[in-house]
Amino acid sequence: MSSTVVNGGISFWYADDGYPEAREPLGGDASADVVVVGGGYTGLWTAYYLKKAVPFLRITVLEQKFCGYGASGRNGGWLYNGIAGRDRYARLHGHEAAVRLQKAMNDTVDEVVRVVGEEGFDAGLHKGGVLEVARTPAQLARLRAFHEHELSYGEKDRELYGARETAERIRVAGAVGSSWTPHGARVHPVKLVKGLAAAVEALGVTIHEQTPVTEIRPKHAVTPYGTVRAPYVLRCTEGFTAALKGQKRTWLPMNSMIATEPLTDEQWAAIGWEGRQTLGDMAHAYMYAQRTADGRIALGGRGVPYRFGSRTDNDGRTQAQTVEALREILVGFFPMLAGTRIAHAWSGVLGVPRDWCATVTLDRSTGIGWAGGYVGSGVATANLAARTLRDLVQQDSGQGGRTELTELPWVGHKVRRWEPEPLRWLGVQGMYATYRTADRRELAGHSAESSRLARWADRIAGRH
Repeated sequence: MSSTVVNGGISFWYADDGYPEAREPLGGDASADVVVVGGGYTGLWTAYYLKKAVPFLRITVLEQKFCGYGASGRNGGWLYNGIAGRDRYARLHGHEAAVRLQKAMNDTVDEVVRVVGEEGFDAGLHKGGVLEVARTPAQLARLRAFHEHELSYGEKDRELYGARETAERIRVAGAVGSSWTPHGARVHPVKLVKGLAAAVEALGVTIHEQTPVTEIRPKHAVTPYGTVRAPYVLRCTEGFTAALKGQKRTWLPMNSMIATEPLTDEQWAAIGWEGRQTLGDMAHAYMYAQRTADGRIALGGRGVPYRFGSRTDNDGRTQAQTVEALREILVGFFPMLAGTRIAHAWSGVLGVPRDWCATVTLDRSTGIGWAGGYVGSGVATANLAARTLRDLVQQDSGQGGRTELTELPWVGHKVRRWEPEPLRWLGVQGMYATYRTADRRELAGHSAESSRLARWADRIAGRH
């Protein structure tokens, strides 16, 4: 890895927009009507919608570092309509229930765009949709199946393109087809989280940063500086959930990203990408990318995915071989960028449940709620989860009844825990190595059939 690459520093997005000013930690024991644990998208959106709905509520947000330190400040900036676990929910609750969940996610993209506009802050938003490309016969077969599958969930405005139509939108080397949905937008993750935190504070919500919560129990959020007591305690900690007492095997922390230097006008002319769609592919070890507002490519994928014992990272540093693997993906997609400098590399943590299903729950017997397990789709899903938590709290407190959101099939879903170590680490490492091998075999061959290795890895991982 070149010595000119900035590695870590949380993320490129913070290098671009600067670190936020620190908010005061908790000053001792306190009380509230609702305490939200976690100052990322889920926690901030939850506080925002609860305070909007019931202005007299005393709401306190507790954040261990600063708002957006976790995945909310490190992700790829994909505000899109994907949700983890939809097919499983269709099997458990019926197809129509999953269609309702998908429609709610489609609407969520526009809801985030609406709030950003209403609150009047810059989040680097551009609603160009999501373009997912295929580069091998096997990927093309998966793409077509994926496209039809999405149509079956009511996404009638999705479009399927051939090689020529794909190249008219973006010139990805070897692209043989693509699928596009309008339900997606590029965002600057840090600008979004900073603007949201400011909007929450302006409503009168109290935010304490530098305040790690070490234990959640009914009506108590315990920190080294004091305990906040509240009828409702909402856990919104995603990839950092394992640090809480009793939660080490709940969700799996995992991903890595790079950002190029700004590209020249000539390079952009060669690439195209005028529509600024977010870009993904149909590989098993998939990639995701965006054209940033300042003319870079930010690209992520499956790097060194998981640290033994569910440990989280050291301020976003990632390993050199991961940076090189992501660079190879970049150049494979855009060979004209072979000499382009990688300016920044970083890693983040996201929450992966054992059954790969995002969930939102309020235990009415304890007042403890939680949301997460977004498996990389959290930029938009966090907003839907927050509005659902709002409705669940209002329903439980007698300030509201059932809503369309409280009846969605992911509400109250229970999932078993991940295996103990070292089985957890061995399983994840083996799964990722298998996916990468499957992709190499598909690139080398000409078969339209997906690698059996990938299907085997899916079964082992519990993804199907």
